[in-house]
Amino acid sequence: MDNLHAYWRMDYVSVPKEDSEVKNPFVSLPRMGDDRKALIVRRSTSVYLVLNKYPYNAGHLLVVPYREVARLSDLDGEERVDFLDVIIFAQDLLERTLRPDGFNVGMNLGMDAGAGIPRHLHCHVVPRWKADVNFMPVIAKTRVLPEALDVMWEKLSEEVSKMISQ
Repeated sequence: MDNLHAYWRMDYVSVPKEDSEVKNPFVSLPRMGDDRKALIVRRSTSVYLVLNKYPYNAGHLLVVPYREVARLSDLDGEERVDFLDVIIFAQDLLERTLRPDGFNVGMNLGMDAGAGIPRHLHCHVVPRWKADVNFMPVIAKTRVLPEALDVMWEKLSEEVSKMISQ
């Protein structure tokens, strides 16, 4: 596999991490106090909506409970409703801002299912476009994202404000 140098990532990987963040960044993100820096685009009662720092595609969002739980059945009734409502909100948000042709929405539950942080449930909402998989990821094994995360955060946050005020 060839390497595509992304020097901007050094800012992220070189920052010392607290033990809690290394073990579970989903706990520390909402505590940062700066939603822009944390890439949180919306906070709800029991979950938050955040841009994925390692996106599969531009606009890749995660719906994450504030409480560290591993399974859907660990959520109480109100958390389950909030979780699903924010998944639906995320899809609506991406339709309004990015106009994708489709979505992948799902969860990897457990390490063997591919979960990077198996002890903290989260749902991926990934916008998809016709022909969004081209030669770069298939042959060059490199994903190209057309917009920086901070620019995407700004775009999505502006639309969140509009959607909530309606």
